[in-house]
Order: sequence, then structure tokens, then C-alpha cells
Amino acid sequence: MGVIFITGIDTNSGKTTATGLMARYLKKQNKSVITQKIVQTGCENVSDDILTHRKIMETELTDEDKNGTTCPFVFKYPSSPKLAAKLEIKSIDIEKIQKSTDELAQDYDNVLIEGIGGVYVPLKDDLMVLDYMEMNNYPVVLVTSAKLGSINHTILTLDAIAKRDLALYGVIYNKYPEQDKVIIDDTKDEIVKYLSSQWFNASIVDIPVFDMNSIPDIDFSGIFSNE
Repeated sequence: MGVIFITGIDTNSGKTTATGLMARYLKKQNKSVITQKIVQTGCENVSDDILTHRKIMETELTDEDKNGTTCPFVFKYPSSPKLAAKLEIKSIDIEKIQKSTDELAQDYDNVLIEGIGGVYVPLKDDLMVLDYMEMNNYPVVLVTSAKLGSINHTILTLDAIAKRDLALYGVIYNKYPEQDKVIIDDTKDEIVKYLSSQWFNASIVDIPVFDMNSIPDIDFSGIFSNE
């Protein structure tokens, strides 16, 4: 079973795009792959992020998408899962999420789980995204970005992952939104330097700025070689 957890440095780091592109890469390698969003806030019915994954993968919604297996919890309010569930007077069942992932892993060789926001986002009382990652000992791919402030957020997140003794398969460097080239290059240099000093086997993969009318094919072989 190949399950990988894709987390980010913050809410707008590019997790959804990265997850879709990783799934697209595996699909084009003729691998059996499905994506999952454990909780989605800010929408109704089918998860918006799952819809984006399928568009990037150039595939139709699956039965698992339609019956909620790929996103067991969807809430209307655009906030942390804990708050969104509270506002609807509902609770998030962690066992249901885990069971959904197990079901997907029985039918697909690769399950890519997209997280929610950053690692310290609360899922429910006394349980953050990072706690959930640790509970399941998931290998991690971290999505960061070129925007100002990313160096700090990236290193703090990497330190948090290290303290939980989770395997880091790689870092995805999302160049959206477009920034001054000086910032883009310096931010990446600092992240690469930190990775090389602390995470010897972790790959770093760039995602360029693109639109959905021209989806790029990205080589993620360095990340998946860690499996």
C-alpha cells in the first residue's frame, strides 16, 4: 500500500495543485492512483479540491468521489475543520477517515492524501493535522511557495515533521503566485540549503505558474523513488 500525505506551509501553498500533478504523473506512468481529501471546508457536496485533482488528472469523477470515500467530511464554512464542524453542530470521526483511506488503498496502489492548511490546523479538539499524520505514520510531501515569508514557514514545518519522526519524501516548490525573481531564487536557495543539511534523501520539485488550459507534466520520480 502506497499512501503519501501531502501537507503545506499554509492554506494557500498549492497543495491541491501539487496533489493533482503528482496523481497525473503516476497515472501517466500507468500506475493505479487515487487522491483523497480528508476534510474539505468552504464548499458543499463533492469536494472542490477533489474536483481540481480530477481536472488536472484529466479523468472523470470516480464512484469513490460520488459516494464520499475520497472526502468523508465536507463543510460549508471556509475555516478550520474543527470550527466548520462546530458551526454545523457536527463532529469529525477520525476512524471514518482512516477507514476511507484503507478502502481506497485496497483498490488503488497509490493513495495521495491532501491535508488541510498547515500541519497545526485543528481537526477537532486536541487533534491537529500533524497529530493525525503521526497517528498513521504517513510519509510526507511538503508543499511550499515562493512568496515572501515562505522560508520561515517552511523551516518551521520541516522541524515539526522531524520532531514527529515522519519520513519526508520531498518538498514541492510552488512558484505561484508570481514573485520577483530575486525572491523566488533566494527562497529556493535557502530551502535547498536547509534540506541538504537536515534531509539528505528528500527531493525538491518545482511547479511553474500555469493555467488549467495548459497543464504541465512534472517529473516526480525523485519523490516516488523514496517509496
